[in-house]
Amino acid sequence: MIIKPATRVADVKEYYFSLKNRELAEINASRKADGKSPVINLGVGAPDRMPPAEVIGELCDVAQQASAHKYQSYRGIPELRAAFAQWYAKWYGVQLDPETQIQPLTGSKEGILIACLAFLNKGDKVLVPNPGYPTYASAAKMVQAEIVYYDLLPRSGYYPDFDALEAMDLSGVKMMWMNYPNMPTGAAASQQVYEKAVAFGLKHGIMICNDNPYSFVLNSRPLSILAVPRAMECCMELNSLSKAQNMSGWRIGMVGAAADVIAELLKVKSQMDSGMFRALQCAAVKALQQGQDWYDSLNAEYARRKELALAIMERLGAQCSRDSQGLFVWGRLQQDNPLIAGYHTEKTLGERMSDKLLYEYAVFITPGMVFGSNGNDYIRISLCADSVTLTKVLEQLG
Repeated sequence: MIIKPATRVADVKEYYFSLKNRELAEINASRKADGKSPVINLGVGAPDRMPPAEVIGELCDVAQQASAHKYQSYRGIPELRAAFAQWYAKWYGVQLDPETQIQPLTGSKEGILIACLAFLNKGDKVLVPNPGYPTYASAAKMVQAEIVYYDLLPRSGYYPDFDALEAMDLSGVKMMWMNYPNMPTGAAASQQVYEKAVAFGLKHGIMICNDNPYSFVLNSRPLSILAVPRAMECCMELNSLSKAQNMSGWRIGMVGAAADVIAELLKVKSQMDSGMFRALQCAAVKALQQGQDWYDSLNAEYARRKELALAIMERLGAQCSRDSQGLFVWGRLQQDNPLIAGYHTEKTLGERMSDKLLYEYAVFITPGMVFGSNGNDYIRISLCADSVTLTKVLEQLG
């Protein structure tokens, strides 16, 4: 390399699933050459079902229009911002001004980095959950902020322990990441927890960033932190069409926040892209208009899959909560688990079980260490494989 990389990426590693997908591709190529079936992937939370038919129809129709192929507004088309506002009013009971309090995103993952770029200086501190979505930490590292991990533990229901947070040195903390329904643990969103988070943010002058893409999955009562009184004074919320609308590859999300916050985010976003393809935005409007029947059908299917995932966890000797929400089942392994006794003992329990299943059973599940040290003894199974596939895994495990 002719020049040195920027120091801001020195502590940032390639995303775990990017690395793992390459390994799985190599394994599958070898298995194909040997006449074997590919690895069954129960790792990534990418929905396998189709979006609503009218959404795809709208995409195709608008793509036929000459005007659709021009640069679009950095703020998103008015119809999409209005659709997001109506969606929030209908399902979350939150009133957002589509002109000033909503910013469409190229997926909510983009919003995590934009928020860090817009509000964090070098040395500012960020509260990040452990276990939690790895991008919260990596985005903070890329802006050279200081990460302060806070524990999500079984004894507290995988919710933040605000008494423990109050006892910490909070000087310099500007931002706190939350995510409910939680990934990876499946803990449900809680009005009480949201109220505590808003009070905590107001008291200490901390921006509470709630990442909310799983709110409809295995949940009949979606919640938003923005519904809490005074939340708009200290909160922003990311949301997405990736999960509940089966549109992960479309990369359509949004952030809701006070007008001055949105204005700062737009400063950054407008330097990074030139607006989303109009056909995608028009199709997203249709997706946001789906009714109760769509979500009921979605969750009926995920409920069936969850039962099979729980059965797989039981067969692996992992302890799980049956009340989890979202796209994953989170299971805790014990040190004396006979399936991994003496197997790769230098690794965490989760890695040992993941390796065992991949290399001996051609099944990939995610080791919990990906999400932080508090996940070392855990494994995670995605519900983004159909019931036939999950049943096949049970059969392969014997």
